[in-house]
Amino acid sequence: MKKEEIADWFRALQDDICRQLEEADGLATFEEDNWLRDDLAAGTGKGGGGRSRVIRNGNVIEKGGVNFSAVWGNTPENILKALQLDKAEFFATGVSIVMHPKSPMVPIIHMNVRYFEMSNGTWWFGGGIDLTPHYVVKEDAAWFHQQLKNTCDRHSPEYYTRFKKWADDYFFIPHRKETRGVGGIFFDRLSGGEVSEKEEIFRFVQDTGKTFAPIYTGLISKNKALPYGENELQWQKLRRGRYVEFNLVWDKGTKFGLDTDGRTESILMSLPPLAAWEYNYSPEAGSREADTLEWLKKDIDWLSVPDKDHD
Repeated sequence: MKKEEIADWFRALQDDICRQLEEADGLATFEEDNWLRDDLAAGTGKGGGGRSRVIRNGNVIEKGGVNFSAVWGNTPENILKALQLDKAEFFATGVSIVMHPKSPMVPIIHMNVRYFEMSNGTWWFGGGIDLTPHYVVKEDAAWFHQQLKNTCDRHSPEYYTRFKKWADDYFFIPHRKETRGVGGIFFDRLSGGEVSEKEEIFRFVQDTGKTFAPIYTGLISKNKALPYGENELQWQKLRRGRYVEFNLVWDKGTKFGLDTDGRTESILMSLPPLAAWEYNYSPEAGSREADTLEWLKKDIDWLSVPDKDHD
């Protein structure tokens, strides 16, 4: 399996997800921005590029991005050191998605599927999907996790438990001592020694990518018509502020992109259009806001919560 075949599949995935999101939104369409890194022939040690697609001011989606990239070049020394890699050139490709909805009753969602290889034969896949509701609805969280478990179980009975724990630990804001949302699955540096292992891991990554659109369009359909007012919009801005804190302070993908001289606009498309921070804010006891904070913890078994609102 060649890296170009993997990149081509990711490129097609971007097309399919954008189509489904446009249909679910019903108003906005994606703007496409093609970009290139400096050509290797120019002596810069880097090449490749990508397609950044942004959707804005829709019926449902206030701002979202579905980005594809395939880049290569000399691996920066800080990346070699951080990942304990031998010096070699790298190739990286993948699709990265963040959706910030207009309604605070619709959750933020993130997905990333990616492939990395080096000229010395090192390779791995990574990715995952996680959900960040402004208001945690237990039945929605349970349904979301069940869809991810179904995907994982088609490939390995131990994937869901392993990757759910990984997501809980990764999507955690240490300085707030809270999770970014209700988690999901997260995996990185999945590799093997045989061709068959690479093909099977790629099938799992493909399945993960194809799971995204049905999950999010389902949540949009269920929640987009729910009423909300100024109180909910202000809470949404505060929750978006937590999202920004994680992405700028703790997210390794953001750091990798910036450290490898990636395209800044594409890397930071994950940030919401508006966010807020209020000094020493504490929600009223017994409120929906306070209830949501109680659910932002690691290791919750969401599958034990009965699902009443989805078929």
